[in-house]
Amino acid sequence: MTTQNISGKVVVVTGASSGLGEATARHLAAKGARLVLAARRLDRLDALVAEITAAGGQAIAVQTDVTVKADAAAMIAAALKAFGRVDVLVNNAGYMAIAPMSATLTDEWDKMIDINIKGLLYGVAAALPVFEAQGSGQFINISSIAGRKVFSPGGTVYSGTKFAVSAISEGLRHEVGSKIRVTVISPGGVNTELKNGSSDEQSLKALDDFYQIAIGPDAIARAIAYALEQPADVDVSEIAIRPTAQDF
Repeated sequence: MTTQNISGKVVVVTGASSGLGEATARHLAAKGARLVLAARRLDRLDALVAEITAAGGQAIAVQTDVTVKADAAAMIAAALKAFGRVDVLVNNAGYMAIAPMSATLTDEWDKMIDINIKGLLYGVAAALPVFEAQGSGQFINISSIAGRKVFSPGGTVYSGTKFAVSAISEGLRHEVGSKIRVTVISPGGVNTELKNGSSDEQSLKALDDFYQIAIGPDAIARAIAYALEQPADVDVSEIAIRPTAQDF
């Protein structure tokens, strides 16, 4: 098992209490990364930290709501206090509420915008000055296949937020890419809690049917590790990864 360019790195993971974030934390810990695990559910984070440290790894938990600027800043400050630096920020926290536009579920639209776009931006705002001072760092921004093709019917607003992740990431890479790497990971159907976000029952049923082909979150964790383990002069700009059976 290679640990090249991962062992010893300080990696902050948002949305680490379940799904892709939890799988990523386990995978990177096994490769020797030092983890800062951020999410709202502190009990879940504490259990994961205990598991990682019992296996000989290093990790801390930081209760974080990515939609709160002060929380994002405190998350990065905690990483610096514990480990002295930050090498990677995995902007993984996300929310998906699939429903027709005609349902006008504006509260769910707001939540997707706040978590998927503003939450990512607050993470960037907290970590970027640290990366610039170090002269190195890497953003791993979790987008979606729905950020490459509009997921319809029902996914219009979600797709809009994930198209934004891709646009922000590409612009950021242009601005800071001489020393700081920016990677977009675009998952397709992955078996996590993400599919449960909508209050629209018909859309939930359709998603349940679609997610019968879903792959496990470990697949995304391996893709993240691939991007992290490249030499500093190699920037993996984007990885799209989906179930073989997924047709979009």
